[in-house]
Amino acid sequence: MIPLTILMITSELLSNLPPEFSKDLVPEIHNLLTESKKTIVVLDDSPTGTQSVFDVPVITDLDPTTIRDAIDEAPPILFLLTNSHTLTAEQTSTLHQTLGDLLKEFQEDIIVISRSDSPLTGHFPLETDTLHHALGIAEAPTLIIPFCATQQHLTIDNTTYQIEDEGKTATPLNHPPLDTPESLSLADLRSGDITAKLAALPPSSNCLVNAASLADLNVLTLALLKSNRRFVIRAGSSFTQSLAGIVSRPSLTPWQMQDLEPNPNGGLIIIGSHSPQTADQLNHLLKNAPDITPIKLSAPDILNDTFNLERATLDTQTAITSGKTAVLFTSRDHSDEEEPSPINAKTKTISQALSNLVRAIDARPSFIIAKGRTTSTDLATHALGVKQAMALGQILPGVPVWTIGNQTLHPGLAYIIFPGSTGPTDALTQAHQKLTS
Repeated sequence: MIPLTILMITSELLSNLPPEFSKDLVPEIHNLLTESKKTIVVLDDSPTGTQSVFDVPVITDLDPTTIRDAIDEAPPILFLLTNSHTLTAEQTSTLHQTLGDLLKEFQEDIIVISRSDSPLTGHFPLETDTLHHALGIAEAPTLIIPFCATQQHLTIDNTTYQIEDEGKTATPLNHPPLDTPESLSLADLRSGDITAKLAALPPSSNCLVNAASLADLNVLTLALLKSNRRFVIRAGSSFTQSLAGIVSRPSLTPWQMQDLEPNPNGGLIIIGSHSPQTADQLNHLLKNAPDITPIKLSAPDILNDTFNLERATLDTQTAITSGKTAVLFTSRDHSDEEEPSPINAKTKTISQALSNLVRAIDARPSFIIAKGRTTSTDLATHALGVKQAMALGQILPGVPVWTIGNQTLHPGLAYIIFPGSTGPTDALTQAHQKLTS
């Protein structure tokens, strides 16, 4: 394994790889899944997991009756938003035990994926360990699949890299320790047949899957669908696309995201993420987008309970009803470094304030962009009251668009979930241009 301190040049990293398996396996994968009549059930720890699929139902209301009804409709894919990145270890263990007990009723008709932003972070291996026992498959190997095309995560020689600097450099990412580590190499996958490798995995083992393309994942998927063995899967969003036999589609066009009825109001952009990439994207938007009204909210005021919600709501409402896009963002003058995981108190307080503000706005925006994992989750569930949605596709690569359900504050509205560390510097500006063109 390459030391994590080394920054790789991407061309050097990829130069000596074996060639990809050349046969297009997607049609065969799609046919096998269709014939099996199985539903892929994705337990998603945040709304960003839909960044590689389209026309897929999403359930945020985890009531057992709601889930049973959704599975009974037998969709090819079903996302259940667990929001587990905000939960404590005890809370996520209880939740996954409950979900596992319920899903066990359907285990002959479903394939379960535990999806995380980065497959080896979050509550791992707690969530997969819980599913092992709840689903009654304690002996099943766990497949760990970090590859994610939209986040540019590649796994080569058992090291996962983040491709950065417009594809020029590759930064190794940390892997937490794994018990009894096994692996499927790129050479294994690019041979085109890993049936024997899957069959030989020891019971209850953890297996890291190397992959540098969707074609690599498709070799794994085909072998899984042909295997009679049960597996527990922890994966990034690209694996859902592979397992479902979905071909990549172009980004959504503006007309696909418009209100059915004409809406003269402007849009609403809420920036919760404080990543450096988000800061660059916000600054680009503020400098280059016409017809926006920036509304900066004081983070110290929010944290000290001196925030004027009524004033901020009025400013936002005025901007929207004038036809401009209101851009809400908090001052970048607080630190979360000493706060405990999984989600710190400051982040929670600020996210709650943003939710209260959005809920207080009477005017229907023409769209909503939520920037950041926690922000997009809280705005969907707490501010807008989303219980069910349809993931339409992506406005830009890796940026999913939902149409939110009829029971929400703004039924049928386009809700754009913009991950904090996705896209180039002008990505937020591009999304705004699409929505306002």
